[in-house]
Amino acid sequence: MEKTRGARELELAPVGRLLWKFSLPAIAGMLVNALYNVVDRIFVGRGVGPLAIAATTVAFPLMMVLMALTMLVGMGATALISIRLGERKKEEAEVVAGNALTLLVLVALSASAVGLAFLRPLLSSFGALENVLPYALEYTRIILLGNVLMSVGFGLSSMIRGEGQPFLAMVINIVGALSNIILDYVTVFSLGMGIKGAALATVVSQGISAAWAMYYYVSGRSVVRLSVRNLVLRRSACLKIFSVGFPHLALQLVHSLQQVIFNRGLSHYGGDLAIAAVGVVFSLGTFMFMPVMGISQAAQPIIGFNYGARRMDRVKEALKLASFWATVIIGVGYTVTRIWPEELVALFGRQDPQLISLAVEAMRILFFVLPLIGFQIVGSGYFQATGKPLQGTLLTLSRQVLLLIPLLLVLPRFWGLHGVWWSLPVSDLGSTLLTAAFLYYDFRSEAANSRNIPALSKEGS
Repeated sequence: MEKTRGARELELAPVGRLLWKFSLPAIAGMLVNALYNVVDRIFVGRGVGPLAIAATTVAFPLMMVLMALTMLVGMGATALISIRLGERKKEEAEVVAGNALTLLVLVALSASAVGLAFLRPLLSSFGALENVLPYALEYTRIILLGNVLMSVGFGLSSMIRGEGQPFLAMVINIVGALSNIILDYVTVFSLGMGIKGAALATVVSQGISAAWAMYYYVSGRSVVRLSVRNLVLRRSACLKIFSVGFPHLALQLVHSLQQVIFNRGLSHYGGDLAIAAVGVVFSLGTFMFMPVMGISQAAQPIIGFNYGARRMDRVKEALKLASFWATVIIGVGYTVTRIWPEELVALFGRQDPQLISLAVEAMRILFFVLPLIGFQIVGSGYFQATGKPLQGTLLTLSRQVLLLIPLLLVLPRFWGLHGVWWSLPVSDLGSTLLTAAFLYYDFRSEAANSRNIPALSKEGS
């Protein structure tokens, strides 16, 4: 059987060219998703102050939960749509799409209702102290009211990628992010709406993305059509969507728990200003991590295909190149944070010297081993690409959960706020060493298996 053009390319094209071909759209998509929260923090920091930054930081775990529920449906449906189209079962793909749209709306409305009913105790448990709580309530209430727009926009964009239109999905997300920047300026500064304006800008911009994605489906241009009859939920379709999307839900929920523990440690040992400072640092870190995540995701189909074809030379080359470029990108970002730390922090609050001083101190500790993280992220992605989900999940969770949460519970008891900060680089170092050990053992096992295959074949003949 003649191989498809895509398969031939994965097997024969230069690995470096393949990596960048796959990486650029993935990096763009990752950066766009990062823009929403980062832009909000910049505008509220400059327009309102550090308490508003702390409010968005405290609200972030709740937003991660909302995103987790959206990913449960959106990512599950996306994978199923791709599989059904590959099997030439278009009608089944359309059933999945219709059921997914209904689920996106129902899950988002349910989550918003629960969030609004228990908003004050939730934010307090996330680390919101007395001064921050009013800002957090204003910001999060609007986010929850507009949650259905975020859910539909993200879910439909993912489904557009699933039917083979990654560029269109990327454009839809970029338009939403650019709209957020413009609307943030208008609502926060021109209209003087403060943190409410930032939340409203986020909701409206997500509504723009949702409207465009919906138009794509109702205009008749999509491969998978949405019909009224497929909006009626079917038990089998819902269960399949939930089962495929569950790993994304679990990972996001665990990350949300980690962020809650981190925020509570900050509020206990450092107060509102510490939460705001770390919110600034994490926002800056997002722009370094997202391109690395894009490279890791882009490398996975290259590694997976050639691993299946037993082309271990190309597997190793893809892993080395992805690790190299991930390290270069994050290394450049690390260098910038070392040379111009005050200037970077000042983007979020030029008039607050206390915030700048504390955020710079936090950044020097939190980013202490940052150049190692590119290798860790790509290395954990290797195991997912080669069909070893247990190792991949363990390594993915090791950095932000399995090592970090125990450290967050122990180190601050001895070193206070600095113990909270040092928990992250110690976790980063441990997870990097663990990834290196896993890779070393895996490549030794693969080499041993490849030596045994000819011998076994000979005996069988």
